[in-house]
Amino acid sequence: MRAYDGREHTGRERTGQEHTGRRRTARAIRLTPRASAVIVLAALLGLVAFFWPFVVAPGKFGSQYAPPLIFGVLLVLVVCVVLSEIAEGGIDSKALAMLGVLSAVNAALRPLGAGTAGVETVFFLLVLAGRVFGPGFGFVLGCTSLFASALITGGVGPWMPYQMFGCAFVGMLAGLLPRAGGRREVLMLALYGSFSGYLFGFLLNLSFWPFSVDPGSSLAYLPGLPFTEQWQRYLAFDLATSLGWDTGRAVTTFLCVLLAGPAVLATFRRAARRARFDAPVRFTAREGRTGGGPTAPPA
Repeated sequence: MRAYDGREHTGRERTGQEHTGRRRTARAIRLTPRASAVIVLAALLGLVAFFWPFVVAPGKFGSQYAPPLIFGVLLVLVVCVVLSEIAEGGIDSKALAMLGVLSAVNAALRPLGAGTAGVETVFFLLVLAGRVFGPGFGFVLGCTSLFASALITGGVGPWMPYQMFGCAFVGMLAGLLPRAGGRREVLMLALYGSFSGYLFGFLLNLSFWPFSVDPGSSLAYLPGLPFTEQWQRYLAFDLATSLGWDTGRAVTTFLCVLLAGPAVLATFRRAARRARFDAPVRFTAREGRTGGGPTAPPA
């Protein structure tokens, strides 16, 4: 009979783990119940921040002060998400390193396309990273990527919190997509990337719609109008002002994911397997040890 070889067994075990790793998502950020509750709360308040023209009653809460107050709360919640994850051990050093690298890459990619017919290269990497590393990682990456790019390009302004949370939603939803494999997964991510291009533009337009149109226009925001009429005005505004720009962003993301997605997904998953974010720590005794003392090298 062939003698037992611990190294061969370890190799088979590692191969099986790598094979399994291709089938599942590597959670780079392990969401505890508390952190999940904080992210859900931040997402809900983010939606309120986007849709405040439809939820703030005129005369009840000054509309001109609503966005800055909500922005402040949201930014504090983003910090709480990151700090709570670090305190709970949800973000280890490997996940922080991955987050820093991808945030820097996204910040460097953004100036290459933004400003030219809606060509936007940020969502390509954000969608794939959220898919591989999970919704928590995608949420944080969306915030940090836009914050870093705003510092680099001088794009800091009242629109920045909207952009941060818009990208956070895109990355988080990518991590919540259903399981798929092979070409089906790439096609699903490409279609989602295209959809996210329109979704981002739709949400971002809400940030300046109440202040950018002449009140006498049929597209303007008018406090006190019924919801249906207000909604029709915004849809007309969105179609008239940014449909072409959003289409450029959607097509760019679709093509990037479709063409480069398989290679980038394989690279991310290989990095996740090597980092072993969610691998449990086990201590096993080495064969040949007696009483915990050192063993002599094999003859």
